[in-house]
Amino acid sequence: MTTGEVQSNGQKSTAIVWRNRAIMVVATLVVLVAAYFILASFIPRWWAQRLANTVHGSFSSGIWWGLVYGIVFTLVPLLLLIFAVRVWKKKGGKFLAGAAAIVALVCALPNLMTLTIVFGGNNAAHAGERILDVDAPAFRGANLVGAIIAALLFALVLGLMGKRGLSRHKAAKAAEAAQQPPQRSTPPMTGDR
Repeated sequence: MTTGEVQSNGQKSTAIVWRNRAIMVVATLVVLVAAYFILASFIPRWWAQRLANTVHGSFSSGIWWGLVYGIVFTLVPLLLLIFAVRVWKKKGGKFLAGAAAIVALVCALPNLMTLTIVFGGNNAAHAGERILDVDAPAFRGANLVGAIIAALLFALVLGLMGKRGLSRHKAAKAAEAAQQPPQRSTPPMTGDR
């Protein structure tokens, strides 16, 4: 076997690898698009029915559950994302950050499914809206209010974390300045003595 044959076989195997990767990418995209269309016609109706079973047509229950879902399923994912950002550069942080991001996405699913009903333009979203109007009144509005409250609480947490970090930074600078020996000032030279 000559060097030319080895190189041509190497190039062929590289071409085959890239072809196989391209086929896998296209197949994955086809599966994801098909899953999107299947889920887009299923999730809004199913989620609206689950909410209707929880609320049972009561306004007060719709407000209560809307606030709970809005606050919990907005605040928890945001706090998990902050955790992911803070541990990213630590030892084992990439794994923990990835796990926290996945858990945050799972925790955000109830609000995301509610958004598919509110902003969806397909028949399933319209059916979900009708189900919520009749069997889960006031849920959507209370969910929005709960999400806004959670966003304000998250902003407060960020502000407290920033203030704490700033005070730590100032304390570290003060400790560093205290550890350095004081510099002696030399009297100015005034000529003859």
